[in-house]
Amino acid sequence: MTPEEEKEFTRRRKARNLALGLLLLGFVVLFYMITIVRMTD
Repeated sequence: MTPEEEKEFTRRRKARNLALGLLLLGFVVLFYMITIVRMTD
């Protein structure tokens, strides 16, 4: 693998990890909000 290919691979992996992290954070916030709403009823 050439250095250019390795940089591109690393860049794509970081972007994918960031997207998955944001998705996971979104689910955590969603479940937190649902829990708060259910506790107030």
